[in-house]
Amino acid sequence: MYRISPIGRKSNFHSREKCLIGLVLVTLCFLCFGGIFLLPDNFGSDRVLRVYKHFRKAGPEIFIPAPPLAAHAPHRSEDPHFIGDRQRLEQKIRAELGDMLDEPPAAGGGEPGQFQVLAQQAQAPAPVAALADQPLDQDEGHAAIPVLAAPVQGDNAASQASSHPQSSAQQHNQQQPQLPLGGGGNDQAPDTLDATLEERRQKVKEMMEHAWHNYKLYAWGKNELRPLSQRPHSASIFGSYDLGATIVDGLDTLYIMGLEKEYREGRDWIERKFSLDNISAELSVFETNIRFVGGMLTLYAFTGDPLYKEKAQHVADKLLPAFQTPTGIPYALVNTKTGVAKNYGWASGGSSILSEFGTLHLEFAYLSDITGNPLYRERVQTIRQVLKEIEKPKGLYPNFLNPKTGKWGQLHMSLGALGDSYYEYLLKAWLQSGQTDEEAREMFDEAMLAILDKMVRTSPGGLTYVSDLKFDRLEHKMDHLACFSGGLFALGAATRQNDYTDKYMEVGKGITNTCHESYIRAPTQLGPEAFRFSEAVEARALRSQEKYYILRPETFESYFVLWRLTHDQKYRDWGWEAVLALEKHCRTAHGYCGLRNVYQQEPQKDDVQQSFFLAETLKYLYLLFSDDSVLPLDEWVFNTEAHPLPIKGANAYYRQAPVTLPVSNAS
Repeated sequence: MYRISPIGRKSNFHSREKCLIGLVLVTLCFLCFGGIFLLPDNFGSDRVLRVYKHFRKAGPEIFIPAPPLAAHAPHRSEDPHFIGDRQRLEQKIRAELGDMLDEPPAAGGGEPGQFQVLAQQAQAPAPVAALADQPLDQDEGHAAIPVLAAPVQGDNAASQASSHPQSSAQQHNQQQPQLPLGGGGNDQAPDTLDATLEERRQKVKEMMEHAWHNYKLYAWGKNELRPLSQRPHSASIFGSYDLGATIVDGLDTLYIMGLEKEYREGRDWIERKFSLDNISAELSVFETNIRFVGGMLTLYAFTGDPLYKEKAQHVADKLLPAFQTPTGIPYALVNTKTGVAKNYGWASGGSSILSEFGTLHLEFAYLSDITGNPLYRERVQTIRQVLKEIEKPKGLYPNFLNPKTGKWGQLHMSLGALGDSYYEYLLKAWLQSGQTDEEAREMFDEAMLAILDKMVRTSPGGLTYVSDLKFDRLEHKMDHLACFSGGLFALGAATRQNDYTDKYMEVGKGITNTCHESYIRAPTQLGPEAFRFSEAVEARALRSQEKYYILRPETFESYFVLWRLTHDQKYRDWGWEAVLALEKHCRTAHGYCGLRNVYQQEPQKDDVQQSFFLAETLKYLYLLFSDDSVLPLDEWVFNTEAHPLPIKGANAYYRQAPVTLPVSNAS
């Protein structure tokens, strides 16, 4: 017998096997050495360091040691393959980490991002050929009234050729003229070079930065900020949904002020986050239109970026179900997910409100022109025809109209709340059309003559004001909202010479002066929500619910328009008074608040930073101290949320679509 040898006994390798193993080990060592020292230095470039920086922004709880720098690495920033890899990697990180990457790097330490090309293009002047239709007298000094004649109706090829949609925003921007970041004014104009005006512009700009940065810190993506509570304002008109109302509303103000970094933050959020697809909420058709549709359309006009046109159309399409009524007069509210629409229960037996359904024309008409889809214009033209043909008591428009019967509700007329911006859009639709929409101008003049006769009055102290009219009885009260009408009357006077021109300008100046009086008669130097006129009191609120100020812009809007049309220094002086009052009473450590009682020396704050404070109040104050060449009034018309829209035939940024689509049956 023989014994089987134990398992596991050590065996001997043959010399040939030993050599093979040695060769394998040597090869592995050579590959490792070559990968570190000999191959192209991917790890030595700044790509990995940049990725590391992005991950560090995710939060201190993530610890990743910094990769070493390789000083010997060749510079590869010009290699398109490396550039493409870097951009794709940045986009991937941004898509995965989302809002955690939104906080900008410290000053001076920022890395170039995916919007750097867009920002550089926005700073570049528009091509000369594309600006051929613009007026040539911007550098020749101020005119007393710059908006007297209709724009020349000529070849709009420059505007139309720049409206072809592209698959890439950057490719599109390379082909489109862009309003330079900062408003595109004349750098050598006296007002631009004036040291005092520059100081005041910088102050308003700093106010905008303060409002924006605190909104970003405490309410980013939400609708509005509560500065005292340092949290989002969920009781706003848009509720608690993440619609970013302050972002969309304030973005064109950032652009006009030249706040590039903040503008890119907002554009990035809109691109990645903004949508109404899953918002099951009843949104105001009026507010959603003037803030969201209007804001997107302005940004499209400024930049030519197709993102904004697509978003504007997306929002407008969500509002269209509200127009499905027997008369075509839209309901006030629409659920953007289900399409169910309705009116407010308190609005005179289920009526629609004049200032709401009458304040859609500018946005919807312009949207049709830039998309080539006539549907939007047809919807608002239907509203126009209903209002043109309906019988108007004493030539006036009541504030309520039933969308089912086409009959007026209670006979309450106002140039303030419930009526105001309808009249504004009649004049501005005519201006926007290049003064070709004569129907709108005729309706405006007819309405204003009736208002002048039946509602405009002069107080015993000589103050001009616009009363409300209820059932043939004047209520000698004027809303702060009606203070916009000072600029409206003046703009009507400046844009057409007729029998009413002098009267329009006289009333416009008078109303603006009255609104200023309502401010300076309050200890805070800020005006109340409504003020009354009697033998005992003038331009002063009497009821407690009328004494608040919620950062409204209407008075400053009239200062701005009257300054542009008259160049009377008092309007700039009044605007600076307002800036000082806002800083003293409304500024907090974390934003700006309204006041509960403007007649108190130390008023209580309301803890709400309204989105229109960024969109309107600060924009109008900034433009008040800017040269006339920044958004000139013969090229731009401001919607009721202060979003500038281009004037057809006078503005190279109108961007009309070259082809009009056939009418669809979409609702």
